Amino acid sequence: MLIVPDLLASLSGMRLRARRPSLGQGIGQHASRSRGAGLEFAQYRAYEPGDELRRIDWKLYGRSDRFFVRDAERDSPLTAWAIVDASASMGQADTLVPERTRLAAARTLAACLFELAFRQGDRFGLVLIAQDRVFVTDAASGRRHRDRLHFELARAEAAGGWPIESSLHSLWQSIAPGAVVMMLSDGFEERALALAERLSAANRDVSFVRLLTMEEREFPFEGGPRFRDPESAQEQRVDAARVRADFLRRFGESRQALLARLAASGVRACEAFTGQPLDLPLRRLFGGRDFA
Repeated sequence: MLIVPDLLASLSGMRLRARRPSLGQGIGQHASRSRGAGLEFAQYRAYEPGDELRRIDWKLYGRSDRFFVRDAERDSPLTAWAIVDASASMGQADTLVPERTRLAAARTLAACLFELAFRQGDRFGLVLIAQDRVFVTDAASGRRHRDRLHFELARAEAAGGWPIESSLHSLWQSIAPGAVVMMLSDGFEERALALAERLSAANRDVSFVRLLTMEEREFPFEGGPRFRDPESAQEQRVDAARVRADFLRRFGESRQALLARLAASGVRACEAFTGQPLDLPLRRLFGGRDFA
């Protein structure tokens, strides 16, 4: 089960909503740039042949002796995307809780995004980055599509690294401008950060959840532990007591710098730790009732 009952219940107080106007067509719960008959007033414009007579503002006609119609913002459905980093480093977990990997947390958070989109009748799609490749499941809506994406998430395994730049080009055809994008990654790969920045600059509404372990935050190690990079296989043994203070200081500074960098690019970012409840990053990032 990707979403435990308590977490599923907490989603009832959240709503998926784009910060930027949607470019989608149709009726939904999100503000669109397209004009016409809708719920929220946008502007007056001169009457044109073919406009519905009921949209003429007769009071304004009485004052100006000219015909004007009331345009409104149309509500339109949005498309939500989860980009899940499933590279080898996402298999990292805390020593005492090995099943709580970064990838396990990413699976659950992506499933939460899909659940909210499903409940609102929106479209949603999945991008998996794994084994040096990009795997895209196109956006659609409905229960069967949600269940299909759950299956794709459940079978994803942490392996390989990020693909070369040219392999990411297909995302620009799949993820259209105006889409809501949630990236889930440990943030250690420069290409992941650059992708978030480029998507945001190209009018995608991007959030970035950085997934870290509690051990990275607290460095509770004793003695001379050996650390191994899962992607390069390089190993290093350290004197834990000697390096703890310097590690915590330097890693803390780098964490803040990364969040500031993303914020400067218009990307909403937060951290999530494998040992904490997963509703915390959702509420921290999206303010409880407004998921996006």
